[in-house]
Amino acid sequence: MQSRASESALTDAELRLLEAQLRGRRLDIDRELGGLAQTLVEVREARGAESVDDEHDPEGPTLSSEWSRIHGVHGELAAASEAVEAALERIASDSYGVCTRCGQPIGFARLEARPEATLCIECARAAER
Repeated sequence: MQSRASESALTDAELRLLEAQLRGRRLDIDRELGGLAQTLVEVREARGAESVDDEHDPEGPTLSSEWSRIHGVHGELAAASEAVEAALERIASDSYGVCTRCGQPIGFARLEARPEATLCIECARAAER
């Protein structure tokens, strides 16, 4: 395990790799958000139909529960999108890869696993406690 003192700033190659991962993640999230937006429209239209009596349909989830589920997933994806965008902005401003809590470098392994991370592993663990 690397000590905090031996961690260094990201290399140009590591930074390019992480930026590419973030851009790919943003595209994936945007695609998922687009699909969910369409599904929300369809559920909203179905909920407005006068002939729909989904509360008494034993075959599946009600439109209300489906709306809640999709809306929740949409909110999670929107938050993920904001985190990815913020990470890309930190790359542009040369502040990416630095823990916002302690100011130490965030290790490459952590950023590779969570490229939008704002905390080093030690600070993330402390925040969870």
